Amino acid sequence: MKWKLAAVVVVCLLLCGNTAWAHRIDEYLQATILSVEANRVHASMRLIPGVLVAPAVIAAIDRDHDGVFSEAEKRAYAERVVRDLSITVDGKAAHPEPDAWTLPEATQLRDGLGEIHIEYHVDVPPSAAANRSLVLANHHLNDASVYLVNVEVPQDRALRIVDQKRNAKQSVYELDYERVGGGDTPVGARRGMRGWWEGVQMASLFRLGMRHIAEGTDHLLFLLVLLLPAPLLAANGRWAATAGVRHSLLHIVGIVTAFTVGHSLTLTLAAMNVVHVASRPVEVLIAVSILLSAIHALRPIFPGREAWIAAFFGLIHGLAFASTLDRLGLSRWHRLAGILSFNLGIETMQMLVVVLVLPSLLLMSRTRSYAVLRVGGAVLAIVAAVLWIAERVLNVQTPADVVMNGIAHRGLILATLLFFASVVCGSFSRRRVS
Repeated sequence: MKWKLAAVVVVCLLLCGNTAWAHRIDEYLQATILSVEANRVHASMRLIPGVLVAPAVIAAIDRDHDGVFSEAEKRAYAERVVRDLSITVDGKAAHPEPDAWTLPEATQLRDGLGEIHIEYHVDVPPSAAANRSLVLANHHLNDASVYLVNVEVPQDRALRIVDQKRNAKQSVYELDYERVGGGDTPVGARRGMRGWWEGVQMASLFRLGMRHIAEGTDHLLFLLVLLLPAPLLAANGRWAATAGVRHSLLHIVGIVTAFTVGHSLTLTLAAMNVVHVASRPVEVLIAVSILLSAIHALRPIFPGREAWIAAFFGLIHGLAFASTLDRLGLSRWHRLAGILSFNLGIETMQMLVVVLVLPSLLLMSRTRSYAVLRVGGAVLAIVAAVLWIAERVLNVQTPADVVMNGIAHRGLILATLLFFASVVCGSFSRRRVS
């Protein structure tokens, strides 16, 4: 009876999904970095479509639907993006002019790995007033987009950032800056420092870190599958007895801490441009990390050394996290605070997920039904990892994205079902003992 109940729960967990994959899913991230000069404002845009919105973006670029972006189509799309911006300077309409653009191949956008880069400028008319105000409103694909806007510290020492304001979605951004004389800067300098810290967008990058883990099903899958055998003890090449609660908790805390230390180290080094690794090998190694942890959940191949494995592969996962910060184009000093905010978001979401599933793992690990959950979860992870490796090495399409993100999108429901299943299985187990 217990085995049948557990099997039904596992099947329900596997069948509850139907959406897309690993990093960005259903959003079009549009990040803009502004650079202020005396008579001009430069802007650098990075546009990163998730796999669910990529077809609409590709269709908007590829007007003749031949699967190839011509130079004329690339230029037309860059001009369309710039036309969708509304900019005013000191309350008067300004007209942004595109300067340069780079677009990846359609296949890269479709896989969620490509980004569009557009540079433009706005001429600022001369004014006798020291205080200037620029308002930027981005209307490009509003329904599917999320936005980030930031400003670099001006290279011109006579310019000071005074304040920045954004609406909740950051689709509307207001920048106040001032022109000051040589020694007449104490107040402006203090405002500039305040603007610098506010300009880092701590809250926005914190939320971005949380979203990156929530949408990064490959990152979470590695950690969760590595935790599956954590409440168990290995004997004779098999998972045998159940460890005590204290031992299990310490083991799980050690795994999570090691993963955190690993990815925090390479996130910092890569985000500060100390190390550089191409994205595709990193993505392949992340899939390999899932495969190894899933095999370990079936049969112990590194018992007692899970924390070391988590730390080692955490180094790889941190490189993938850093690519998100790199795409935002933050200046070197903004990255210091940006790394902190982004990493705190990652850790917060990671801990929420662990806290959500930990009671279920501890409860069910004391029943025979846990073998069904452990084996079923490991097999699912092995299949997903193999398909991801095929996607990332051979550049082929597989259903792994649809299944795994369908499950991830229903994470709270599935965690609740798992908890109730663990309570029911624990109740049956206690009845049998009594």
